[in-house]
Amino acid sequence: MAEDAFANLRAKLEEQGGFPKPYLFKFIIPSDNKKLALVEALFGAEAQVTTRQSKSNKYISVSAKEVMMSVDEVMTVYNKSTKIEGIISL
Repeated sequence: MAEDAFANLRAKLEEQGGFPKPYLFKFIIPSDNKKLALVEALFGAEAQVTTRQSKSNKYISVSAKEVMMSVDEVMTVYNKSTKIEGIISL
């Protein structure tokens, strides 16, 4: 995610407010068990994580719903996700 995209997301989340609340993260990653494990590690044990393989089996979509306590907590997850090669944040 580019710096301006981070800034825009932060502004939208701050505008919405209402934390703590459930937040839905969505990512697309190359089909790789190691990368899937890295994405799943971004979330706590209480997160509801679902995956779906693409028709071509080249990609995996990952959705994770977890209660976030603040905008900063959401942004921390996105910042950590940028270290995973090939990840796309939706």
